[in-house]
Amino acid sequence: MMARATPAFALRPYLPADLPLLAEIFCASIEDLTGDDYSSAQQEAWASTVDDEEAFGERLAASLTLVATLNGSPVGFASLEEPDRLDLLYVHPSVAGQGVGTMLVDALEKLAAARGAAKLTADVSDTALEFFGRRGFEAQQRNTVERGGEWLTNTTMEKKLAAPGSARQ
Repeated sequence: MMARATPAFALRPYLPADLPLLAEIFCASIEDLTGDDYSSAQQEAWASTVDDEEAFGERLAASLTLVATLNGSPVGFASLEEPDRLDLLYVHPSVAGQGVGTMLVDALEKLAAARGAAKLTADVSDTALEFFGRRGFEAQQRNTVERGGEWLTNTTMEKKLAAPGSARQ
């Protein structure tokens, strides 16, 4: 058998025991991947979202949260809030660009469509605009949100979903 050149990522549902690692992935992703688009102060304010780990855990548990793993260890996560809203998508910098985000978004698109959603919306960081654009999401509006005393910009993007069972072109 030939060795695989690409890592074998897997998906599974969020477990409460994942919380500390997912908080780390959240912070590492912000710190290492968003520096071209946000100031240090903005990054710190954004990352402070997980300072209240209990509230962050409740947010993950209240949504349909999927965890991407590599050799059983979490390397990314995404959550579907309501039937048609992608709430969180964070990938550890060590695996960025290797298909983890695509795998997570594909899975949430399928789940949203299976639940009857006609579209999927997400408030996307400036850093992730290109990623979502390549996946067929279209910009709807620019937003400014306050986090920890700092103002951050993002863009609400939307993608129309194929109805379950319909043929995709």
